[in-house]
Amino acid sequence: MNPISLPANDLILFAHIVAAGSFTRAADRTGLPKATLSRRLSELEDALGERLLQRSTRRLALTEFGQHMLEHAQRLLEESAAATALAQHRQLTPQGTLRASFPPEFSALSLVKVVSEFARRHPEVRLELDLSARRVDLVAERFDLAVRAATQLPDDSTLVARHIVTHEHGLFASPDYLRRHGTPATPAELERHVGLAMLGSGGERQPWRLTRGKERWEGLPAQVHCANSVGLQQALAVQGLGIVGLSALFVRQSRDADSLQRVLPDWCLPPTGVWCVTPGRRLLPKRTSAFIQILTEVLAEGGAAPAPLAAGHRPRG
Repeated sequence: MNPISLPANDLILFAHIVAAGSFTRAADRTGLPKATLSRRLSELEDALGERLLQRSTRRLALTEFGQHMLEHAQRLLEESAAATALAQHRQLTPQGTLRASFPPEFSALSLVKVVSEFARRHPEVRLELDLSARRVDLVAERFDLAVRAATQLPDDSTLVARHIVTHEHGLFASPDYLRRHGTPATPAELERHVGLAMLGSGGERQPWRLTRGKERWEGLPAQVHCANSVGLQQALAVQGLGIVGLSALFVRQSRDADSLQRVLPDWCLPPTGVWCVTPGRRLLPKRTSAFIQILTEVLAEGGAAPAPLAAGHRPRG
């Protein structure tokens, strides 16, 4: 005996026809021509091997077999309506669980304000936030988005990066440090100071690359303390241990804003872009686009240079 293949849509149409009481009214409800409804019902009956409805010029009557099949068809219709309502609600109202990854230094970058504002506007969304230095696999670990700070992003054809803001970077030190060691007036004077420098992924010291218009200076002080944590270096600078390169936005929005002051304010370190990386752009969940929007608003309030959400593109190296 050959297996029967039943098209679920035709069973749903069968339920619509019975509920309407006629092909004419069913055509009005479904938006399909009467001839189409009649043909698809006949095809369904052929697949089942029995009639579902007895048709006359005046009325439609369920057969005994049709009465049994109607119970299943009505459940399909109800489930279809529930699924449609859920999809429409999710399009209008962000909900579900949002998994997002941030670099650890974002704990000092008004992340509390972002989360508080998002929770206030979208109470139906549950947040799962990962703050770590590791680079998460968005697809394998089922993250909705990752926030990354970089001048450029690595190649990955499966991801889409949206440029949110650009951070201006400069050198900072505590007033106490500058009282004890003096304030450098030129980049060359940095060589006699103490530096708090970052380590690259290979363990190498990352030099300061300063620019002022067309002028360039690259180097580090003779005495340097290195680490691979921006937060640690900022904390050490607050304690007066040396001069550090930081995002001006991070400093303004952190609790250390009054504990650090700009050194060589006319000179800048290379700016860093803040990116929201998502597994794809098509059919982005409403909760994800809503979170990106609030993140953009909060970072723009901090004085960073904003970028439009439409600036998303494939990451590149």
